[in-house]
Amino acid sequence: MSLGLVVVTYRSSDVLGTFLESLRASTVLPDAVVVVDNSPTALTPPKTPWLSSLEVIHRPENPGYGSGANIGVAALPEDCDWVVVCNPDIVVTPHTIEALIDNAHNHPDAGALGPAISNDDGSLYPSARALPTLGVGIGHALLGVAWPHNPWTVAYRGDYRGDDTRKSGWLSGSFLLIRRVAFQDIDGFDEGYFMFFEDVDLGWRLTDAGYTNLYVPAATAIHQGGHSTKSNVELMQKAHHHSALRFISKRYPGPFYFPVRAIIALGLTLREKLLRGRALQLSTPEK
Repeated sequence: MSLGLVVVTYRSSDVLGTFLESLRASTVLPDAVVVVDNSPTALTPPKTPWLSSLEVIHRPENPGYGSGANIGVAALPEDCDWVVVCNPDIVVTPHTIEALIDNAHNHPDAGALGPAISNDDGSLYPSARALPTLGVGIGHALLGVAWPHNPWTVAYRGDYRGDDTRKSGWLSGSFLLIRRVAFQDIDGFDEGYFMFFEDVDLGWRLTDAGYTNLYVPAATAIHQGGHSTKSNVELMQKAHHHSALRFISKRYPGPFYFPVRAIIALGLTLREKLLRGRALQLSTPEK
């Protein structure tokens, strides 16, 4: 088995070194690493003598996360039959990759596997979720901001009790082990998403193609969180809105579902306005 690793970066010089350093202690190291840098100015990677191969591909036009991942996977040697695709603001624990690979061997139908991901404060990030259905999608879009613990948002984010490996609708693209043949079978990430929902879409299409998405709590990682999105919150909110609509339109196409798509679009618009209003309040100094 040969393992490749693709990191998609955007102005990430300060966190990429921490991620690559965390790989030093990994019980399984990738045979090839490709960094796809979507930044205006190319980054200079740190020296990593513990890695046998590291290549940087600079894409200053910033084609988006999914496109960057596709570029990176295509650049890996052909014998890399498993690929980790991840963000640079991740810290892996020593047995993360090994636990994912062990579970991959035990589940030949697995197309993608993801670890339990913690936030900086130690809380568990909901990295393995159900695919959004119409009911859950409408409830989450309309109420997710004003009422965070509503039953539709809770159903969407999933239940993380227990340590057993289990199937999931989709897995967070912040750190994924992907079977390369499965990735190629579905033509990789949909490049119509600039950011957000490309991982949801990937999980849906893997399932549709007969593969499973496995959540592996025995593998753990820390996500330093939203590194590339913090610099332009408004742009990221718009990208999230666009991507959510794209996914719902793909999953529920045609005139029959038009009224439902319109309701979800309204909910997403209200959600964006609420988030923008909160951001404005936080940025306005007290008088």
